[in-house]
Amino acid sequence: MNEAEPITVACLDLAGTTVADGDTVECAFAEAIATLGIVSGTASYGRALARFRDARGGSKIGIFRSLFDEPRARAAHLAFERSYHDLIDRRGLTPVPGADDALARLRGAGVRVCLLTGFGRGTQARVLDALGWWDRADLTLCPEDVPRGRPWPDLVLTAALRLGVDDVRHIAVCGDTAGDMLCGRRSGASIVAGVLTGAHDDDRLLAAGATHILPSVAALPDLILRTPANAEHG
Repeated sequence: MNEAEPITVACLDLAGTTVADGDTVECAFAEAIATLGIVSGTASYGRALARFRDARGGSKIGIFRSLFDEPRARAAHLAFERSYHDLIDRRGLTPVPGADDALARLRGAGVRVCLLTGFGRGTQARVLDALGWWDRADLTLCPEDVPRGRPWPDLVLTAALRLGVDDVRHIAVCGDTAGDMLCGRRSGASIVAGVLTGAHDDDRLLAAGATHILPSVAALPDLILRTPANAEHG
């Protein structure tokens, strides 16, 4: 990576990266597959959960399609969204500590922010509503906006097109999963930062192509804004 490349766009994941997730997503997944008769303690449950954990960061409907035929996948995805929305209502949502300030610092320095997710559009909207974050980003994207979700590069490349990026090396990607890292590397982003607040550990993130490992998204502005070109414009 050339540290002199100016970063003009930062693509940040939601759950586990900027939004404190805990076990909310996994709980919603377990409740969703239970509606299809797949319950804790069974071999089929163990296989489904392992697949879900491995594919974290990817399109949720895509994960269900990898497990079930199309009608059952759609039913499970609908159940997942309902469960996740209910969990948001009951538990609430909070940002990862320092995430709000990180978004403000990046945008204050002229870096445009895109919030990415593997959730469907309705769930992404519920998350942004719960946090009051609609004004924290220049763009929000979900799998419904692209031909392919993560780990393919489509989300980041779509952000580049919509935000008028001159060079993909001017993009930074930040996420908590191997899928986020693969998406970032395949897009050509010069910074692909893995954070340790979510689904996958540092070994998994590095194996998937992370250029940096950060304790949390709170450290991202220092990484991005320390480059000479960004320092001049910050």
